[in-house]
Amino acid sequence: MRFHAAVLMGLLMAGDAGAALPAGSEMPSLAPMLEQVTPSVVNIATFTTVQVRNPLMDDPFFRRFFNIPEQQQRYRRTKAAGSGVIVDARQGYIVTNNHVIDRADEITVTLSDGRTMPAKLVGTDAQVDLAVLKVEPKKLAQIAFADSSRLRVGDYVVAIGNPFGLDQTVTSGIVSALGRSGLGIEGYEDFIQTDASINPGNSGGALVNLRGELIGINTAILAPAGGNVGIGFAIPSNMVSSIMAQLIKHGEVQRGRLGVRVQALNAELAQAFNVNFVEGVVVVEVDKESASGKAGIAPGDVIVRINDRDIKRVVDFHSQSALLMVGDSVNLTVLRDGKQKRVSFDLAAENLEQIAGERVDPRLTGVSLQNFRSENDPTTGAGVLVTDVAVDSPALQQGLRPGDIIVAVNRKAVRSISEMTDQQPAPNEKLLLRVYRSGEFGYIVLP
Repeated sequence: MRFHAAVLMGLLMAGDAGAALPAGSEMPSLAPMLEQVTPSVVNIATFTTVQVRNPLMDDPFFRRFFNIPEQQQRYRRTKAAGSGVIVDARQGYIVTNNHVIDRADEITVTLSDGRTMPAKLVGTDAQVDLAVLKVEPKKLAQIAFADSSRLRVGDYVVAIGNPFGLDQTVTSGIVSALGRSGLGIEGYEDFIQTDASINPGNSGGALVNLRGELIGINTAILAPAGGNVGIGFAIPSNMVSSIMAQLIKHGEVQRGRLGVRVQALNAELAQAFNVNFVEGVVVVEVDKESASGKAGIAPGDVIVRINDRDIKRVVDFHSQSALLMVGDSVNLTVLRDGKQKRVSFDLAAENLEQIAGERVDPRLTGVSLQNFRSENDPTTGAGVLVTDVAVDSPALQQGLRPGDIIVAVNRKAVRSISEMTDQQPAPNEKLLLRVYRSGEFGYIVLP
């Protein structure tokens, strides 16, 4: 007699002596499912060369005072580990977290059967913390995707990974919550929360249902005491599938830009805009040249739905924006003058090589921006170059100058204007720019 997986988990977790198995029956176990799934979960080892620097030795006055000669640059090799999931055995594609392979110059994958092979980086999306690798497609096992939109709080889940370097570790639990966001972990957040143990090294591993289907990529934990306390987060499989397709096709994520800035709807705003409830986001600014602006979205509109997803909070708006790609058709449901209205449009590609700063943020009015390319690799974005700053602009008063290279916005790295537009602070949040100028980094705050 073989028990259904849900019945199995119920028996294992109930701890009820009255749930004893009939004599001669087969012992319930997750082993048959795991035997099929674990070969698709791999160990990822990364190697990074970093420069060893002593700030005192970089100071020419210090060297001159102590008569210290110029020294050759020294480097050391660092190693880190994480997990990954084979999602396409025929092509050799592996999904993992961006932070697992970030800045690595060598990536090695170890399979469950002990084989080790080099991996090539296909593309990354730092905003969602996903990366796609490619290995030689030889005798690989893959995992099937589940529809994460069908998950419910209380569903049983299993996490598989390599915590603390312990290969093929399995933990079980339930879905504790859905749609977790506002945690400040990633740029776009729409996490599955689970109490299945996720520890260092589990990052990039699989969160599966009892059918052995992938429902998420394990990504982060809340650890106030420095260890696992039963609060782990995974990126939903639907988001993983969407981002992975973009990375495989383009090598990057080509997000469509809605071109609107929003704030939370509260009771006072709901009354002012003749809305009977306080769930949704209020449009406070619209880029007239964006797809939303051309479709007629206007300040004061209350967005309550993007496609088939309800928008209740600002974080819902941002998490759904992460899944809107160039070429997608978008249906916005808005409330205007107390009446519901549906606005449909397509997200076309925009030329964001050089734009006016106010299209990114009104506090950058009078600033001209241009994508900056590294001299060593002209195809790789390195930041956003400030080409001009008007003499009467707020940005000039706060210290922004032509020639500055913006490398981060509100503590999130940006390598292009497109990524910079993704970093939309709340209306009452200051705009924090990290800039590179004359060989040094510094911060500029625009209130």
